[in-house]
Amino acid sequence: MTLFEDLKWRGLIKDVAGEEADLQKVLDGNPFAFYWGTDPTADSLHIGHYSSLCMAKRLANAGHHPILLCGGATGRIGDPRPTAEREIISEEAVNNNIKGIREQVSRLVPGAELVDNYDWWKGKSFLDTLRDIGKYVSLNYMLDKDIIRRRLETGITYAEFSYMLLQGFDFVHLFQEKNCLMQVAGSDQWGNITTGVDLIKKMLDGQAYAFTMPLILDATGKKFGKSEGNALWLNKDKTAPYAIYQYLINSDDSKVLEYLKVFTFLSKEEIEDVYAQHMAAPEKRIAQKTLAWEIVKDLHGKEEADNAVQVSEKLFAGDFKGLAVKDILTGMKGVPTFKFTQDAPLVDVLVNNGMASSKREAREFIKNNAISVNGEVINDESAVIKKDIALEGKVIIFRRGKKKYYLGEI
Repeated sequence: MTLFEDLKWRGLIKDVAGEEADLQKVLDGNPFAFYWGTDPTADSLHIGHYSSLCMAKRLANAGHHPILLCGGATGRIGDPRPTAEREIISEEAVNNNIKGIREQVSRLVPGAELVDNYDWWKGKSFLDTLRDIGKYVSLNYMLDKDIIRRRLETGITYAEFSYMLLQGFDFVHLFQEKNCLMQVAGSDQWGNITTGVDLIKKMLDGQAYAFTMPLILDATGKKFGKSEGNALWLNKDKTAPYAIYQYLINSDDSKVLEYLKVFTFLSKEEIEDVYAQHMAAPEKRIAQKTLAWEIVKDLHGKEEADNAVQVSEKLFAGDFKGLAVKDILTGMKGVPTFKFTQDAPLVDVLVNNGMASSKREAREFIKNNAISVNGEVINDESAVIKKDIALEGKVIIFRRGKKKYYLGEI
């Protein structure tokens, strides 16, 4: 299977600037330089960026040269969002964020060249920009872009409106200086990347190529990685590898095949085999486990992926020995939590925190071996729970029956 055929099978090509047949010839032809970009809004990429990283690795593995453009200039303005203007971040924060992203991408996409568009924008005056770039782009052309049209009713600043000129010229600069023939981006960047292709043709009489990837959504229609309400960072000091594993292992059955195609480097045959096993026994979640392990392995290495599996299996079995509290809390996100302030009889703890409706019921649970504390079954009705048994001095884990968990926070 050629690179183009593989990308099509995985559903990774959405919009194409020009003819798809021309794109196919370039992708499957001689090695070329391509770029993708990100604005440095944080010091780490998050799981929402992962599809772009995977795409860069696929093209690099096929022999093409990856260039990551980190928007030190464009990041000072902000790409137009559908609803409101982005918050301006300080120059110091931008530079710190670029440093973090550089280190991350160097590790995740070996051989990637990293550039900062501030290096060529810092010397351009406003007059130069209007004369050398603005005269090639009509107002009607800019107003016709979808992201601009959506913001006209609510209002858009001139700075945001001009963003597509900056990104468009980035492509011109890389085409000239790096012989970069292609830009790859998410579908929300379609207007910006076509501006770059058009500018290259008008300013240089050159031929450039571009395509977008479809937006990856979860089963509820939210952006992939956003359903938890906060970002899952690719920096393991900000988001534990197990937290990413836990998010992925809970992927909906209706989306897991798509995710295997987009986010793993398994072959077509391997993916089809995993999915066949999954369909034969969905309750085993073979596809989700494969997806989660492959992604954590790619991001953080095999050892971290294997550790995430071990944590998951131990939590499922109610075995907390040797587990870090941060992993336990990640795995039990959403579990009822209460404050454990002082030593107390187990019967009282159960009743006072909703684990039993009465002392009589609490004693029945205890008598029937239905109550465990920190993974140990307690069948003594007179047992007293002491604060000093808290794991890492932070939390005591209560379980009623096989699945009902409660967390007592010290």
